[in-house]
Amino acid sequence: MIQKPGYRVNWQIRAPRVLVIDEQGKKVGIMLTRDAVRLAEERGLDLVEVGESANPPVAKLMDYGKFLYQKHKQEKEARKKSAGQKPIKEMKIGVKTEEHDLQTKLRHIREFLEKGNKTKLIVMYRGREMAHPELGRQLLERLIQELADLGAPEYMPKLEGRNLVTMIAPHSKQMLEKIKKQKEAEAQAGKTGALEHTEQPSQSVSASKPADADMTKEDK
Repeated sequence: MIQKPGYRVNWQIRAPRVLVIDEQGKKVGIMLTRDAVRLAEERGLDLVEVGESANPPVAKLMDYGKFLYQKHKQEKEARKKSAGQKPIKEMKIGVKTEEHDLQTKLRHIREFLEKGNKTKLIVMYRGREMAHPELGRQLLERLIQELADLGAPEYMPKLEGRNLVTMIAPHSKQMLEKIKKQKEAEAQAGKTGALEHTEQPSQSVSASKPADADMTKEDK
């Protein structure tokens, strides 16, 4: 059997007595280690020391091979999840950034969010701009609003040194789908309203025809 460092199994357990936990997680009680090992063998299981520092040590009845497999699987899933996390992007913006440059930066931020990257927005104050902190706050609030269809801030804008910062996290797929449907519904409602507005003049014209006809009769 392949042994994993840190676990003593069956006759490797050195303590003369152990507190035994059965395969269902129930406490069996304190037993002589040799008796606990024999109990495990009778059940076709292993006695694994899981709490060496306790007095007496805690040992559990289990399928050791299955235990190692599940532990390896969990570690693999954790590594996979960690590797799947996308890096955080940053975008630095000056308080007095020209509109053209601001739109370019916005496009880049949108690309980051569309790819699933959290993006840290950093509004930088230079020189005497710190005397007008509201300018940076207004700029950051504008950026948050313009990015609302793709992400939302994880925390309120805060000062870090001479910078005003926030973190934009991309929406979940469910939220993006919900926003998309909402926009489609609003667009459809707008089209319907425009169509009704267009049809109104024709109705008023047709409504005026009988009156014109009556006037013609009176003239005769």
